Amino acid sequence: MLVAAAVCPSPPLLVPEVAAGAAPELDAARAACSDAVGVLAAARPDRLLVVGPAGQSGRGPYPQGARGSFRGFGVDVDVRLGPAPRRTPDEAGRRELPSSLAVAGWLLERTQWSTAPVEGLGVWEPLAAERCIQLGAEIGAGADRVALLVMGDASACRTLKAPGYLDERAAGFDAEVGRAVGAADIAALKALDAGLAAELKAAGRAPWQVLAGAADGAALSGELLYEDAPYGVGYVVAAWS
Repeated sequence: MLVAAAVCPSPPLLVPEVAAGAAPELDAARAACSDAVGVLAAARPDRLLVVGPAGQSGRGPYPQGARGSFRGFGVDVDVRLGPAPRRTPDEAGRRELPSSLAVAGWLLERTQWSTAPVEGLGVWEPLAAERCIQLGAEIGAGADRVALLVMGDASACRTLKAPGYLDERAAGFDAEVGRAVGAADIAALKALDAGLAAELKAAGRAPWQVLAGAADGAALSGELLYEDAPYGVGYVVAAWS
């Protein structure tokens, strides 16, 4: 059963070494993410599952201790997904984390996560809403007390300089996402338009719908901790408990 969830953005810019001189601009987002992870720890789950968008090659489960890197962004920073396992530590690191899960690994290191074992799940971004919801329902149906750390961004089309250029639909889409994750509105998350999300380059759509499937019947309440669009990309942080 799902006992808590945190929704966090997944840009590598959250890592100060990647952001470099622009790092202070995301200090508020980093602080909100730390607070959201604190809500997960307070729930004392049996297991933490990190869910984030991934390309087709990055799908599937990742064990605790799986390795990630930000070397592709020009910085010598490596991370693990949760503490390295005591047994066969090198085995967990053979398949590198997709960037969204690497950011989650960095966040868990930053907050010194030690509450429960960690697993990662990369979700193919174009995955149909029905399949995302079904996947989440399977997670929520388990007997263990699971918490979800859900990584993903809203639209990338909020300004002329945004990665996806300016799209007038982006602000309304992001506002509804912020409202839904802040209110733990499961029905609204399930109803997100996958086609529109893809057009707006909203990488969080599939993970959010996995969360909606997992949270069905869990009766969790939500709190929006951060909402902004730095660099023209919508970032939201929320905690469900």
